[in-house]
Amino acid sequence: MTKHTTHEDQHAARQETIAEFRQAVNMTPAQLEKWLDSEESKRVGQKQGDHESVGHRSGRRIIDLLHRRAQDLSEDDIAHMRKVVGYIHRHLAQGPSKSDPATSDWRYSLMNWGHDPQKH
Repeated sequence: MTKHTTHEDQHAARQETIAEFRQAVNMTPAQLEKWLDSEESKRVGQKQGDHESVGHRSGRRIIDLLHRRAQDLSEDDIAHMRKVVGYIHRHLAQGPSKSDPATSDWRYSLMNWGHDPQKH
């Protein structure tokens, strides 16, 4: 395989990740920012000590990624996009507990990652 083909493959994989990210993240930057300021958002997720949850921190980064042009994204940004897509897909497959999905920690956690399952 030549370097040219490898570069094309990498570019295609990068574009696919960006497309999957934009499909999985169905909240706008403004919606996500407003959500992350809410008490419900701050309450859910895995925390280390009194620090911010993993999902909440990811949500702040997602806002930044949504504002960036594809050509300005670093490899680290693309890796985070893959992480976001994977988390959203896994969490959606698990589904909500028996509680009301609209007010469940399941939904709130997904929203921290930029996906509102109630949004169509």
